[in-house]
Amino acid sequence: MRRLTPILIAMVLIAASALAAGAAGLAGGLGADAIVAAAPDQAIASGLFGRDGLTVTRQDASVPGWTVRSGDDEVGVIGSTWEIAGSVGYSGRPLDVLVAVTPDAKIAGARLMVHNEPVLTLGISDADIAAYVDGFAGYDLTAPPEGTLAGTPGLPDVIARATVSTGVIRDGILRTARTLAIGRGYIAAGGGIDRLSFAPADWPALVTSGALVETRISMTDAAAALAGATVPVPPGEGDFLHLWTGLIDPPAVGQNLLGQQAFTSAVGSLGPGETVLVLISSGAFSHRGTDWKRSGAFERVTVVQGDTRLHPDAGGYSMVKRLAIAGAPEVKEISLFRLPPEIDPLEPFRVEVRATRPAPAGEVAASVGADYRLPDAYRLAPVAEPEALWREIWAEKRVETGIVVAMLAVLTLILFAQEWITRRPKLWLLSRAGFLATTLFVLGWGLNGQLSVVQVIAFVHSLLTGFRWETFLIEPVIFLLWSFTALGMLFWGRGVYCGWLCPFGALQELLNLAARRLGVKQLAVPQALHERLWVIKYTLFVGLLALSFYSMRDALVMAEAEPFKTAISLRMWRAWPFVLYVIVLLGAGLFIERFYCRYLCPLGAGIAIPAKLKVFDWLKRRPQCGRECRLCETKCTVGAIDPLGRINANECVLCLRCQVVMNDPGICPVLKRRARGAEGVPA
Repeated sequence: MRRLTPILIAMVLIAASALAAGAAGLAGGLGADAIVAAAPDQAIASGLFGRDGLTVTRQDASVPGWTVRSGDDEVGVIGSTWEIAGSVGYSGRPLDVLVAVTPDAKIAGARLMVHNEPVLTLGISDADIAAYVDGFAGYDLTAPPEGTLAGTPGLPDVIARATVSTGVIRDGILRTARTLAIGRGYIAAGGGIDRLSFAPADWPALVTSGALVETRISMTDAAAALAGATVPVPPGEGDFLHLWTGLIDPPAVGQNLLGQQAFTSAVGSLGPGETVLVLISSGAFSHRGTDWKRSGAFERVTVVQGDTRLHPDAGGYSMVKRLAIAGAPEVKEISLFRLPPEIDPLEPFRVEVRATRPAPAGEVAASVGADYRLPDAYRLAPVAEPEALWREIWAEKRVETGIVVAMLAVLTLILFAQEWITRRPKLWLLSRAGFLATTLFVLGWGLNGQLSVVQVIAFVHSLLTGFRWETFLIEPVIFLLWSFTALGMLFWGRGVYCGWLCPFGALQELLNLAARRLGVKQLAVPQALHERLWVIKYTLFVGLLALSFYSMRDALVMAEAEPFKTAISLRMWRAWPFVLYVIVLLGAGLFIERFYCRYLCPLGAGIAIPAKLKVFDWLKRRPQCGRECRLCETKCTVGAIDPLGRINANECVLCLRCQVVMNDPGICPVLKRRARGAEGVPA
């Protein structure tokens, strides 16, 4: 023990110094946690819209976003992803980006304000994330959602090795921008009127397309309908009322019909949800009349939609003297009526013109009706809400999830059939070595399926601040591993992950296996020192968790105590202090199997605590274990068996080596003694 203690202390000190050098360099670029961004100021607004002299106001605290104006003109709106979309990063902490949207439903710009993503520990800087966010400028929100997470036309590509975090940022920006655009009337959630497209058209083309609905009543029909009037209507073939009606909001209709200047004047002052109805008529009867000048409402005209019936008022009326469109007939009256938001322009409605005449018995009336529906040619396609980010990611990673599910199924079979397997030492060795190799090369280096203490900390924070499944579903491989690990802890304890599914643990064990085959002498750690060194990993876990409540960024930096990112995620392609740290740990593992797992792993410590809830005891022991025989104790790879023969579930990695020893009649002293007794040989 005297010779071994200085060696262990030297290993820990070398590893700690290398880690400190790397963490210090990383921490230099990180400050304390920032708070969620407040209202954008003029400088931010000018940067997002690329204009000076802007004012930023918030009309109502209940209405998300800040209105940005240049003088009296509205140039757009700015919103926060944290306020509107509730964006939470993979770290479980708020992720805030300010998004600017223009009235033509385009993203003017975006600016990263707050994030605590663990990508900083993957060699990706704040500048990289900020540049990614800047790439959203100019994106048209009316464009159909095409492409995949890895590449969408008009959007920046996600950052390699930060797919999940940048995917969360993208999702928050797009959802916030669409919410702002729909809320301010820049686009309609279920589609809307195409107020941008224009193509020249003549009168017959508009009537044929359904932009104008035509109806008429002859003098003869009117005379019959108004029979009994004090002043009768003379019958004849002429028009009593020839009517054309429709909405002029699409430029392809209004601009062709009225000309550019009159059209701009008609629709330029519309409020949110308002539209303009045109009534064009000829014949003996006036659709306007003169009573509106006294009453303030056009009683002869009624717009009917469902249970809504309204008469246009004088305040929303304007008269047009002549039509600008080619091929138009001679008409007598042209009226424009502003319709309120109660009339949905995307739903059918009816326009009725009513003619009345006094009669000896009271009053007689005749009605002309036109059923109108906005033609599809003048409608915008509905703005498709993007699919939930986690669904999109799972759809794109079908192959990866299939591989992980297959590995978990094989592991489940191994663990349930452990007694049958451990009675066959060669099968056990091949099964274990093969599975660990698959864990390292496929799950670790191939799929980046390495769990981290950062995820444990994020889970704890989510439980305290509002748990959201979406936060954890955005990485299918990690979600499947954590789900299986959580369930496995109830059946087998922490060893389900640490002993079989941890790529770095597999790397240590495979290297140690090779070292043993090459004759590298193993160092036996005395039990007293062994148990005291456990304190390091539990202290690391508790310290990281406590630090995360003070500063998540500082906790992410200190999480570099885990070598997983360097050895597995980045495949040793990193600054030399981090690589040296990994080499020291792996070097120590050549002499002390799973050195890092035993004494330094905060993830293992974090998993071991809830693993005490384990309800089954699958590992068998005999009464003689620890009393008459201590062979399993010496064979245990992580020193999880104490001198009394008891297995410490907090330290066991479920390698099953002790079960192999117990079931091998050529190794286990108890079985040897029984065999000799059966043959009549004295024990």
